[in-house]
Amino acid sequence: MARTETVCLTNMCMVEDGKGNVVALDKVSGGYTGLTFPGGHAEAGESFYDSVIREVREETGLAISDPVLTGVYQWTEDGIRNVIFLYKASAFTGSLTDSPEGRVFWVSLEEFSGMDLAEGMHDVIEIMNSDKFECFSGHDSNGEYWGVLL
Repeated sequence: MARTETVCLTNMCMVEDGKGNVVALDKVSGGYTGLTFPGGHAEAGESFYDSVIREVREETGLAISDPVLTGVYQWTEDGIRNVIFLYKASAFTGSLTDSPEGRVFWVSLEEFSGMDLAEGMHDVIEIMNSDKFECFSGHDSNGEYWGVLL
């Protein structure tokens, strides 16, 4: 059994305003589209912490500080392990600005949770709102998506 594998490292961040609202991204580019939180790929050699700060800035115009790691979401598809480091941030400067990734807007977390979200976002929200560090592991098996919170 091989000890190495191909891995895609990404991040996602629930940016909160302290009034019950979160930043929603209506993502229209790339392979992952729909309503989600901002985030993206870690660049080669870039720390996960720095990558989430950069991605949020690129996709929203907000400069977050002190993001907190809340969990990990992972699955294997087409022989690639995909790992998303999930963060929350409530300290930021700037104002929302749309990007080529899509439109961004403030919405209450309750309303966001009830919207037609991108695949896997309900599990992401559950992990991010847990009182403990959680990990979700899922696999694409014959075109079917499934997973278990660990």
